[in-house]
Amino acid sequence: MKKLRIMRISAWLCGLCGLCGSGAQAAGTSAEWVRLLRGTPVAQTEWAVRYEHGEGVAQDYSRAMQLYCAAARRGHVEAQYQLGWMYANGRGVARDDAQAAAWFRLAAARGDAMAQRMLERIAEPGPNTPARCNEPVDPTVKPAPAPVPQMAARSGPVSPARAQVETMVHRLAPDYGLQPALVMAVINAESGFNVQARSVKNAQGLMQLIPETAERFGVRDPYDPLQNLQGGMAYLRWLLAYFQGDVRLTLAGYNAGEGAVLRHGGVPPYAETRAYVDRIVRAYGQLSHPPVAPVTAPARLNAPAARTVAPGPAAIAPAETPATLLAVRPRTAS
Repeated sequence: MKKLRIMRISAWLCGLCGLCGSGAQAAGTSAEWVRLLRGTPVAQTEWAVRYEHGEGVAQDYSRAMQLYCAAARRGHVEAQYQLGWMYANGRGVARDDAQAAAWFRLAAARGDAMAQRMLERIAEPGPNTPARCNEPVDPTVKPAPAPVPQMAARSGPVSPARAQVETMVHRLAPDYGLQPALVMAVINAESGFNVQARSVKNAQGLMQLIPETAERFGVRDPYDPLQNLQGGMAYLRWLLAYFQGDVRLTLAGYNAGEGAVLRHGGVPPYAETRAYVDRIVRAYGQLSHPPVAPVTAPARLNAPAARTVAPGPAAIAPAETPATLLAVRPRTAS
């Protein structure tokens, strides 16, 4: 999987810089497209990811599905997982839990732990429907409304400290317009629910706020669980509003900064950031978040160079500065 991530980054860079010859123009001609359909499963999956998310190419669910299917038929686990994801979320194809379960089941049988977790989330997967890919894909199909994501079932008891944090998240998240599952997925990736966590880059507390971010969102003590959660949720809300509900861009901004996302026109090609985004997206199970109240002008990923500096508090509309984001409700949570 690590090798696949590295190859994805290489393909993404090739698409931006035009350094890969005809490979960077895989969709440019019919001949190149046919060659890609006959290529290796790894290459097919790399390009499918790009088409699914519009990274370096125009977003095209139909082509993403075709490439995932070609790779999945040849036993590529990541492609099988991604097909399950697309069917489960109605991305470019009518939502079909039976087909989602079928593809997740194939990936899980080959050792993909996340596929097994997704199987557990499908309410009624039904009988073992054979996985198939021969339906015509309508690119105009809109993603079907997905159920509110829940945290995956855990094995073993939850520590009292973690249970307390989860209770706080469930109490606070609605006041920030956030789904608790996203917040807890971020906390799990950032600190593993360790209130005293501190990174080598001096990111602190549950949601790993660096001093600049803590100051930006009015957090005086990042090791105080309540303050840290309020600051982290305020930042998540800000990013979700800024990137118009796009979970991948929001997480990339949380990890690498808004400026990096704007400079690269999407998720930055940093191995750490891409792995971070993939991990949380898989745990959360959604690529978009319900709308939150706007706090600034929407991000423009193709903005001119002058917009590449990460926006600070001054970029936020006066009606909702970082300080007011923290003051969504009286601090009565415990």
